[in-house]
Amino acid sequence: MAVVELDKVDRIIDRYVGEEGVLIQLLLDIQSELNWIPKEALERISERLKTPISQIYRVASFYKAMSLTPRGKHVVSVCLGTACHVRGGQRIMDRAKEVLSMTEGETTPDMKFTLERVNCLGCCALGPVVVVDGEYHGKVMPAKVEEILKGYD
Repeated sequence: MAVVELDKVDRIIDRYVGEEGVLIQLLLDIQSELNWIPKEALERISERLKTPISQIYRVASFYKAMSLTPRGKHVVSVCLGTACHVRGGQRIMDRAKEVLSMTEGETTPDMKFTLERVNCLGCCALGPVVVVDGEYHGKVMPAKVEEILKGYD
């Protein structure tokens, strides 16, 4: 991990030193800053907060909002729940994989996109749905996938 990133981790930890019950928020802040939580960050948190690394890892690996593997700047979620699936969700996923030249669960080499499958986004009437960085795109057709992704730098 680069020294610059460890400096960022230290600055985030500094905001929480001496406070109780801050581990989840601290990890979320690191996730937000780095787009993932590297092993070195877990070690630094353990060292500085005097908390067992196993406890920190358990929290970081439990929540879907946190990733222990590098993630792209933009997270693309394609819904493949029942309503989206019957409306062509798999075709949307196939087109996203084609446009991004990757498979689901991967991150592009330039760290620009991470593509993930989700089982339900709770907006079935809009299916099939693609969410990029929290922005919902409903009733997506395969031909529209490339246009959606081009909107993110």
